[in-house]
Amino acid sequence: MVYQTITYEVADDIAVITLNRADKMNALNAQMRAEIADAARQAPNDARVMVLRGTGRAFCSGQDLSDTANAATLDMERTLRDEYGPMLRAIYDCPIPTICAVNGAAAGAGANLALAADVVIACESAYFLQAFTRIGLIPDAGGTYWMTRGMGMAKAMGAALFADKISARQADDWGLIWETVPDDAFEDTWRARAAHLAAGPTAAYQQVKQAIRQSWDNTLEQQLDLEGRLQGKAGQSRDFQEGVVAFLEKRKPHFEGR
Repeated sequence: MVYQTITYEVADDIAVITLNRADKMNALNAQMRAEIADAARQAPNDARVMVLRGTGRAFCSGQDLSDTANAATLDMERTLRDEYGPMLRAIYDCPIPTICAVNGAAAGAGANLALAADVVIACESAYFLQAFTRIGLIPDAGGTYWMTRGMGMAKAMGAALFADKISARQADDWGLIWETVPDDAFEDTWRARAAHLAAGPTAAYQQVKQAIRQSWDNTLEQQLDLEGRLQGKAGQSRDFQEGVVAFLEKRKPHFEGR
């Protein structure tokens, strides 16, 4: 696919997907949704970590309403199922670690696009906004799923009903995102985080993701069994062997991701 609304770059085992409609605050239209999905599916073939970020003053302002010719005839169910669903699943199901670097406003579906990543890092001037009830809608694009799991029922309900801005600092304090950093340190921070993951035990990271996500539905016994099976696989990896040798030799391990 030739990308027109995003850029896709790979260097040092890091695949960076950049939303590139700054004049529209990176609002999501049909083409951008398809391009993000395509790039997210490609990233595991090219890199050991994927980063999603935006250009300009916003990360993503949500659905491009100018892409909606007639609100009365818009089939929102189809759009969410056939366009948003594949995009979000491509990010969420990505087998390598995923980071969303939120450089500014993350509103509506843009907020929930960010939350689809494994780790969200935001600059202090960024904010998250579940703007849906302002136009008579409900949070979608996974918002009711990720918000509730990230910051609990009470905060998720308030964010959805009141449609108030949630500052990056609040999102951090409430457990919705991983960390907030000063604006002037933002790019250096997310790049350092990405580099750390790109040099890490990639297979173990995939198993970490599986174990944590399945824990929501498992009993303790089921989770202990899952941990045992996944740890058994990890214990047979080259990276585990390297990790042990490096520990005994008092040096930094050189993981190969296998």
